[in-house]
Amino acid sequence: MTTLYQERREDATVGTQTGETLVEIDGLKTYYGGDGMFSGKPVKAVDDVNFDVRRGETLGLVGESGCGKSTLGRTLMQLETATAGDVRYDGTDITTLSGKELKEWRQNVQMVFQDPDSSLNTRMTVGEIIMEPLNVHGWKTPQKRRERVRALLEIVGLAEEHYYRYPFQFSGGQKQRVGIARALALEPDFLVLDEPVSALDVSVQAKILNLLDDLQDEFGLTYLMIAHDLSVVEHICDRVAVMYLGKIMEIGPVDAIFDDPANPYTNSLLSAIPEPDPSQEKSRITLRGTPPSPRDPPAGCVFSTRCPFKIRPEKYEDLDDDVWEAVEVFREVLRERSDVTKSAGERVRELLGMETKGMDVEEVVEDAFGDLNTPSDVRQTVDEAVEYVERDDLESAQETLRDEFGSVCEGEQPEQHQVGGTDRVSRCHRHREEYMDTQEYLRTHDFS
Repeated sequence: MTTLYQERREDATVGTQTGETLVEIDGLKTYYGGDGMFSGKPVKAVDDVNFDVRRGETLGLVGESGCGKSTLGRTLMQLETATAGDVRYDGTDITTLSGKELKEWRQNVQMVFQDPDSSLNTRMTVGEIIMEPLNVHGWKTPQKRRERVRALLEIVGLAEEHYYRYPFQFSGGQKQRVGIARALALEPDFLVLDEPVSALDVSVQAKILNLLDDLQDEFGLTYLMIAHDLSVVEHICDRVAVMYLGKIMEIGPVDAIFDDPANPYTNSLLSAIPEPDPSQEKSRITLRGTPPSPRDPPAGCVFSTRCPFKIRPEKYEDLDDDVWEAVEVFREVLRERSDVTKSAGERVRELLGMETKGMDVEEVVEDAFGDLNTPSDVRQTVDEAVEYVERDDLESAQETLRDEFGSVCEGEQPEQHQVGGTDRVSRCHRHREEYMDTQEYLRTHDFS
């Protein structure tokens, strides 16, 4: 059946070319807070992000929980206000739009949310839910709107009799189909899919993914697929962007990145994918600690505090791996206990000169270094840091360790480097010419 939606899509695609840039993101930042006297530094949810989305493709956006994926998607939708940077949609900077212009533009971009239960109004019928965006934008006549809703129900695999039912009468997969129908109502070109199948059973996930794939082919849609399930990304996406602590670490074709990850963080992320064949051994990378607070990310590479391939200072290139790991563990413990996560009350007490809680640093050192044969210069630096900690001066302790054991990864932000062709970039110091030999370390340890 040829619907009004199909006719509109056929007209809209005349003169356009699949693969041309539809959305271009340049230096995008989305920060929260940091304005009040005791509020601390702002949360850098999205920090200097640059990439593009090509017409007709599915771009995956992956990363750990809290890395900024959903905030980035909501900023592209203008549901969150960008702190800085540009988002150009078909040549128009949408961060400058407001009022009527913003409302008109939003017809081009829609979102499918993660949880179909919470994203649908339980007091409205399915017909009313799908028709709501048509009503808001005053689309044609009430009769035409009802016709559109019935056509959309058929498009997403539901029946006409579902028009007057309520969300509680549907399964999780059916509810997500309603959400997809609502997103398609205004004939958008671009859909932000915020983990659209993560709340569904595995068997239902496949059906929804196949539906999205069919809709893209039928209507020439462009997708940004936000996901934490890497198998979903590998199945449906053309390219993938890997995000960590507000920054894009690597972006490129799905096959190339899954087969040969270039960035240490991508390497770590992919190593966590379960191996379906239990007889096959797989090397896994276990990252120490937790991601730093987005209020105070590292000054250099944001992954430097956890990176198993961090570049060592020249004098410690030959240091025993276990001793180096102990140093990194000790530094990680101090970082996690630093004052960047103090509450407003603790900051007030500190400003008033009142005592703050300490830590059992001797126990930490014993756990980290144990019976290791630690060189005297390393032990001397560690002992100096311990003295600062015992005086409740974590900042000086961290500075002492950073001066001795810090590397280029901590002091300088890495640039994006082209790797494996012109269509793939990675943000890492290891791609610099003077550190290229360190790529051999990854190959000999077989972490890919």
